[in-house]
Amino acid sequence: QVQLVESGGGLVQAGGSLRLSCAASGLTFSYYAAGWFRQAPGKEREFVAAISRSGDNTNYAISVKGRFTISRDNAKNTVYLQMLSLKPEDTAVYYCAAALTPRDWAIMTIGDYDYWGQGTQVTVSS
Repeated sequence: QVQLVESGGGLVQAGGSLRLSCAASGLTFSYYAAGWFRQAPGKEREFVAAISRSGDNTNYAISVKGRFTISRDNAKNTVYLQMLSLKPEDTAVYYCAAALTPRDWAIMTIGDYDYWGQGTQVTVSS
């Protein structure tokens, strides 16, 4: 049974930082691209960041580029999202996801992801 479990969310003031983690089990993690998405109240789920199987390739949403960094440790079956200079508009539930892919791509499309975590709340106060 595949599981993705996020952790590290919380309440932080604007300008602060958080590090999210996503631990994967039940799959060969190195076969999967990984991504972070977020969903704010009343809005659709949106792409935040993605990383390829090897970790060599990454993609970011324009709104977070330069502030967020995605990374992974395949030995630990874990993907991370380091978030700096947080803004109130970053407030959302953050989800990690895994996409089985034969290529070393950092996948940005929600529909290409096979497995999802339950999400972790990030709240940024002004």
